[in-house]
Amino acid sequence: MGEIWIKEAERLGKGTIGGAMDSPSAPGRVVWHTTESGHGDASFKNVGQYLITKSAEPHILYDPTTDRLAQYGPLNQSARALRNDGLTRTNRTGKVCIQIEVLARANKPFTGYWKPGPNFRALMRAIRSWGIPDVWPAGALASSYGSGSSRNRTTWATKGGHYGHCNIPGNDHWDPGAISKAAIFAAAGGTDDKPDPSTPSTGSTYTVKAGDTLSGIGAKTGIKWQTIASVNGIKSPYTIKVGQVLKLKASSSAPAKPTVSVARLNAARKADIPAATGHTTHPADVKVVEAALKAEGLLAAKYAADGSWGTLTDEAYNAFRRKVGYTGSAATGSVGLESLKKLAARHGFTAKA
Repeated sequence: MGEIWIKEAERLGKGTIGGAMDSPSAPGRVVWHTTESGHGDASFKNVGQYLITKSAEPHILYDPTTDRLAQYGPLNQSARALRNDGLTRTNRTGKVCIQIEVLARANKPFTGYWKPGPNFRALMRAIRSWGIPDVWPAGALASSYGSGSSRNRTTWATKGGHYGHCNIPGNDHWDPGAISKAAIFAAAGGTDDKPDPSTPSTGSTYTVKAGDTLSGIGAKTGIKWQTIASVNGIKSPYTIKVGQVLKLKASSSAPAKPTVSVARLNAARKADIPAATGHTTHPADVKVVEAALKAEGLLAAKYAADGSWGTLTDEAYNAFRRKVGYTGSAATGSVGLESLKKLAARHGFTAKA
């Protein structure tokens, strides 16, 4: 488990702002916001109290000009800075979803004038302690209110890393603006050498820092720089950039995600429920779903690996559907593709018809 309270941070509010995460088996992530305000101690006090009054507390309030840092609630519980995406509670996505409000305006990217110091490094230390990688899975940040930015639901549900408020499904803000992603990681110091254990890994990585060269990285890691260049598709003149995440191993060894079929599950459901104990149909698919239902706390361990879609598995699946918002007949009966996709997004498998 990572850091829950940052010892360097001031405390704001009562120390409790949210609750348990909805998808704790999904990778951790960070969301960067801007308060659309000024900075300095007066703004820190006023905005800090305003967010409490509005019941829109993030986990963290940060002043990029003074390096002042405050924390509202524990990092392993949800915050309140995001809107829901329909029935999906975006604040509760992932094993952690660390919300950071920066005292700044989106139209003037704070990385252009900030003065990050030891408190910023402490914040990034806490972020990295949860295995959150130095990557931005959604790609480009919005550069203006009208500019486009990805809010892909699958990316948000399954990819750990750093996001802008502009990248979150169900939200329409464009903050934090066109901040420098590389500057965020460079100011943090150190390197993100530990991939998120909840995400299938292609091997260890290295985040490029100021002054790094391929040969220097090779000396640090014990891997030939030519190998690193080849794995990452880097060719002459072998240019690398600060904040770039380099793979140190080829990705061919990455374990494939299992694919679970709705048709096979429903065939198992039809055959297994009335059959004698121990009967199994398509056990490989059923075991993947049973493991996911166990992780959700809906199926006891003794029934979660038998590969038989019995009555208890059926009841657990119905309970999951209710958990994610299905009601009435939509929460019972045959397995549907959409509900299976929701379970798959939480537990690292692929759903198909």
